[in-house]
Amino acid sequence: MPIVLRPALLLVVLAVAGCASSGPAAPPAPDRALTAERAERLDAVLGGLLSRCRAGGCALPVGRGVKVDSVVVAGGAVEVRFSRDLGDAPVRPATAAAFTRDVAAAVGRVLPGVPVRVVTRGAALEALVPNAYRDSLSLDPSRLFAPPEPAYPLTRPAAPPAAPTAGLAGRHVALWPSHGWLFNPETDDWGWQRARLFTTVEDLLTVQLVTQTLVPMLERAGAVVLLPRERDPQAAEVVVDDGGPGYAETGAWADGGPGFGLRAQYGDGQNPFALGTTREGQGAATWTADLPAPGAYAVHVSYAGGADRNPADRMDAARYTVRHAGGESAVLVNQTMGGETWVYLGTWEFGGPASVTLTGDGRTVSADAVRFGGGVGVVAREGQTSGRPRWTEAARYYEQYAGAPPAVYNVTGEPDADYVDDYRSRGEWVNWLRGAPFGPSFAPDDPGLGIPVDLSLAWHTDAGIDRDGTVGTLLIYDSPGMDSTGTFADGTSRLANRDLADRLQTTIVDDLRATFDPDWNRRSLWDRNYSEAARPAVPSALLELLSHQNFRDMQFGLDPRFQAVAARAVYKAIGRSLAEQRGRPFVVQPLRPTHLQATFEGGAVRLAWRPQADPLEPTAAPDAYLVQTRDGERGWGEGALVRATEASLPAPPPRVVRSYRVVAVNAGGASAPSVALAVGLAPGAGRPVLVVDAFDRVAPPASVALPDSAGFVDVVGVPDGRSVLTVGAQRVFDPDLAYESDAQPGWGASGAELEATVIAGNTRDHAAAHGAALLALGHSFVSATDEAIESGAVALDDYAAVDLALGLERRTPHPDSARAPDFEALPAPLRDRLGAYLDGGGALVVSGAHWLSDAAADPASAAWVRRYLGVEAGGAAPDAYALDAGAGLVPFAASYGPDRYAVRAPDVVRAGGAGRLVARYADGQGAAVASGRTASFGVPLEAVPDVGQRAALLAAALAAAGMR
Repeated sequence: MPIVLRPALLLVVLAVAGCASSGPAAPPAPDRALTAERAERLDAVLGGLLSRCRAGGCALPVGRGVKVDSVVVAGGAVEVRFSRDLGDAPVRPATAAAFTRDVAAAVGRVLPGVPVRVVTRGAALEALVPNAYRDSLSLDPSRLFAPPEPAYPLTRPAAPPAAPTAGLAGRHVALWPSHGWLFNPETDDWGWQRARLFTTVEDLLTVQLVTQTLVPMLERAGAVVLLPRERDPQAAEVVVDDGGPGYAETGAWADGGPGFGLRAQYGDGQNPFALGTTREGQGAATWTADLPAPGAYAVHVSYAGGADRNPADRMDAARYTVRHAGGESAVLVNQTMGGETWVYLGTWEFGGPASVTLTGDGRTVSADAVRFGGGVGVVAREGQTSGRPRWTEAARYYEQYAGAPPAVYNVTGEPDADYVDDYRSRGEWVNWLRGAPFGPSFAPDDPGLGIPVDLSLAWHTDAGIDRDGTVGTLLIYDSPGMDSTGTFADGTSRLANRDLADRLQTTIVDDLRATFDPDWNRRSLWDRNYSEAARPAVPSALLELLSHQNFRDMQFGLDPRFQAVAARAVYKAIGRSLAEQRGRPFVVQPLRPTHLQATFEGGAVRLAWRPQADPLEPTAAPDAYLVQTRDGERGWGEGALVRATEASLPAPPPRVVRSYRVVAVNAGGASAPSVALAVGLAPGAGRPVLVVDAFDRVAPPASVALPDSAGFVDVVGVPDGRSVLTVGAQRVFDPDLAYESDAQPGWGASGAELEATVIAGNTRDHAAAHGAALLALGHSFVSATDEAIESGAVALDDYAAVDLALGLERRTPHPDSARAPDFEALPAPLRDRLGAYLDGGGALVVSGAHWLSDAAADPASAAWVRRYLGVEAGGAAPDAYALDAGAGLVPFAASYGPDRYAVRAPDVVRAGGAGRLVARYADGQGAAVASGRTASFGVPLEAVPDVGQRAALLAAALAAAGMR
């Protein structure tokens, strides 16, 4: 039997020395007798090794808690069993081999020539090496989670212009942001699960990271993404139910099984999908909704569960055609799964009546309800609803609204345990979606909804303070599982969870170190029984990206540039993990195209662009592009596929603002859309005006970092698109003020004045607003980005005037202080091109909120604006809200909201040299200056909501610049 040595216990034990045998004399066997003296020495050398490793002297990182649990001597070999903490570090073949050699060398000083094996968590150290880092001969097939796939996913585009073939098409991913607005029975009130810190709260910061940033990446790769919290920040909601107003049928229909029943609120245990009816038949069903306001709305549908219908006639390609402001989009839904819940079709812009039509192409389909928008909470707790937009609420309430059985969202069975039920429910919701044999832990054979979820991820941020650096990224997984078997229902090892967690952490940390902070902290890989990591019956992990309590982490976390890189890293890790499970290739989707120009050429519109290289991912190169168009203010079409980096397109009708944007595509999926440019034709006009969209900036709130005062002095910054994370301004800047409670969290404590507000930032869609004003004045116009101007791709001399739209552009420090700031408003290449144009007699209108103060910070820029524009910086106008150009006040967007970015504290514009003041702010300070053939505004013209007032300002500017 084996002999066990527990270090620090001075037991005298004897190793098995071997047996006597007859025959020729053999060399003497090594002396392997483990005396008390040798036991003490072995204890000392292993302790010394661990001390050296904790100081960074070993290939494998070793934490303070790692110790030797026991040493087993058996069969002429030594097995050194380390505590489970040894596995909290990432393990690679080289580091496992090097650490084993170090342990063997230490043991060899006491027992020379004895083979040594390193064990932790009941397995050899090498077992913790993820499949991704093994060669093909040493892959562990037991951790490849690949149950049979259905013929069709839950949803798919009916006719995608460019379908990803090496992305995530056909894969189903469940993920969610942490926590949410929650009912507290002790206080009989609703509130956040975390404290308001550094202008946000974890409950909303992760919504920004997940639903606003990560989910679109996954969906552009072809994935079906499922969320247990409401995804749509649109607070309005219209539900059209079968048999109700707005519903119509043609063809042969009959009553079906149970379905959604609309109520003003739902009490404890009420299932909305058991309160109504459905219809079943062949033909067409149409739902038409009068939406309360134009805007973007998510569209969800529901239908009867497959178990209530004839199995031979189940419909796997029910066609839903959505009519929206941009035209029509058709989505195929596999109604053999996902019945009696909300199924997401997509998000579109609507400018009038919205409709959805269901057809079955001659086969039987089920019709129930269609939901437009996210809405407000309708699940009541002790008689009261939250009163908040549903997207802010915790998962427990959305799961009930989405038809989950009470045992899923009320896991404890208690009436007043919402906090515990919320975080426990999320994994059980995954299992309910999937169904037998991967059903909820309390009923694994429950058929559930039959949706083949491949993977789940919980995204959180953590607490903790590090005054000298970042707290960094922690990953949590669970290998035993709720049943402690260590396997999923199909026998797959739950070490698949570790593989996923390791890949996530490695990708995140590598990318953040490469782009933001070379010292970004990689924390542990914890194997712990956290519900969100342990309950899902599919590979799963819990991500703690950073610390929301640590100021340095939040200087990164509030930065949209950082958010995009972190989310892209998670998308790549998920994509590679799922591709690996089935032995398929994975290609990274491209980045958005740049250097756009939209100009007239030979009676047509020439649209040109350049691909954007991804320095981290060589596979992310595009091989084609989708060119999307829009007439008017809203509603993009699905796009036409082109292979080149330019396209010749029909010119718009006269007096129509036609916008264009470009999406890069490859086998992995599609990029985010490019900047939107626009053109317009005015009958009888001369040379067109060139609108230059030079507003590229996205930025975190401005911050200060002094020994006795640190935090964010701005509340919003410049979001990328629209943001949902802000709660209010930071109020406590004292780094020494400690946390006492969520109500008094100390340093970083913030207000709630903007809570649940959707805030517009840089939407990359500004040329159309300028163009609409120009058309109203009788000027034709074209447009380009500042990169296209700086590169010389656009000849400025072809245009009667240049309208330079700088928005909120200004130098913005990079979170990595070693890097130069981004987003200079007037960089030298742009100044050079514009200067040459003005020297040749051109006319220029400049508008923006901070470009003049940005120029004042650089002597060369300051000299340029004084010489060419006749202006000087005069400080800021913090209370400005309107312009006065002599014909009454013209208000501009100065408040945060979803429709236009807010202009806060715009530059005061002073006349310098030959300049003269032509407009003031309402308080009398300078707002615009004309000089020669130029006009300069301290407010972005697109910030003026009224197109007539915008046109009047632009007319005055062009007149001042010598154009009528």
